[in-house]
Amino acid sequence: MRKVPVQQAVGSVLCHDITRIIPGKVQEAAFKKGHVVREEDIEELLKLGKDHVYVWEPQPGMLHEDDAALRIAAAAAKAGIEWDDPSEGKVELKAVHPGVLRVDVEALRQVNSVEQVTLVTRRNHEPVLHRGEQIAAARVIPLFIEEEKVAAAEKVMAQAGGILAVTPFRLKRVGVVITGNEVYYGRIQDGFGPVLREKFAALGCEIVGVEYAPDDRSVIVDKILSFAQSGAEMIVATGGMSVDPDDQTPGAIKAAGVEIVSYGIPMLPGNMYLVGYLGDLPVMGLPGCVMFKEKTAFDYLVPRVLTGERLTRADIVELGHGGLLNHC
Repeated sequence: MRKVPVQQAVGSVLCHDITRIIPGKVQEAAFKKGHVVREEDIEELLKLGKDHVYVWEPQPGMLHEDDAALRIAAAAAKAGIEWDDPSEGKVELKAVHPGVLRVDVEALRQVNSVEQVTLVTRRNHEPVLHRGEQIAAARVIPLFIEEEKVAAAEKVMAQAGGILAVTPFRLKRVGVVITGNEVYYGRIQDGFGPVLREKFAALGCEIVGVEYAPDDRSVIVDKILSFAQSGAEMIVATGGMSVDPDDQTPGAIKAAGVEIVSYGIPMLPGNMYLVGYLGDLPVMGLPGCVMFKEKTAFDYLVPRVLTGERLTRADIVELGHGGLLNHC
């Protein structure tokens, strides 16, 4: 690129965006990269504080920031991702559909180890609830970067087969068992049902039934098995998840033949969460915090299961890093 006085730039092609900022009102590109400077632009450029501008002067082996960011985005993306045109050197990657973000964390580390290359993402396994949600951004630091640096980042991502994907939700039909004498006998109003209907609706799921059970292990077992036999693709049981002697839900889930992956997980709120499988059917025990806390283990584990992922003990152990949710 070449630096020239604004008055001498007429007819030249800008090699970078020029931003207009009005505090508290607007931040936008007043002139886009590729704009051909006109006589009438000079006064506006001077008002923006630009006595000089940088114009395009291609050099062998160098890439403009926009071209570099586009190449990084294209190399990073696997399934379920699209990206916008560059804006001020940055390319935003977005979800094509709802699902769960998958990030190859080690490959991402290697990409960002390439000097002056940056790829910034949301956390691995975060739920994505809407098409068009931003999940990453690609950018290089200088206006022009050596092509070999971008090629080095591309090589890492090519070897990994891409490092970002949004896996769509696959399981849709959910059976809900709400336990507790206080609800079953009508002593208090059910607070869990409305919350779960809202949460599952946001994930595109259909609640195929809500069954109520007293603190009776055999009744809870029957309700779980009934949903399993009627085609539910996931079952959740609520309440009675603590270690008190009269809390029957964890024991009932186990008595129903569920293989318990973990009863208790390193996330807060949600320590007393239960994850298990009845064959291939995911079964979860939900502690009371799911009913009254905005973000709990439910909001991070259920989306993963709905993609068809089978959670393991190793997956549960990893939740401790970033598992303190109540600070949000």
